[in-house]
Amino acid sequence: MPLLVGLAIFAFWLYCLFDVITTPDEESRNLPKLLWVLIVVLLLAVGGLFWLLLGRPYGPRAPRSLLVEDMPQRPEAPKGPDDDPDFLKDLDRRLRDED
Repeated sequence: MPLLVGLAIFAFWLYCLFDVITTPDEESRNLPKLLWVLIVVLLLAVGGLFWLLLGRPYGPRAPRSLLVEDMPQRPEAPKGPDDDPDFLKDLDRRLRDED
């Protein structure tokens, strides 16, 4: 049982440390990011708790690579022949001519 508690605290600490490191500098609250890294590293679980309560940015944030405005615009997909009204009119005309 103590091993599970120790692993849970270690996982929590790693999550908080990774979260501090990946947070952009301008989004950390109350203290500079470098100071938050030191707090989480030196105070372990308590530092992680401080980070979550006092330093983490408000609200969810999208990864930089998934932001819509950063993504290149794809060209419009080609239409199929059955979506093209000119093609359908021409096809209808050709079918009537064959009859």
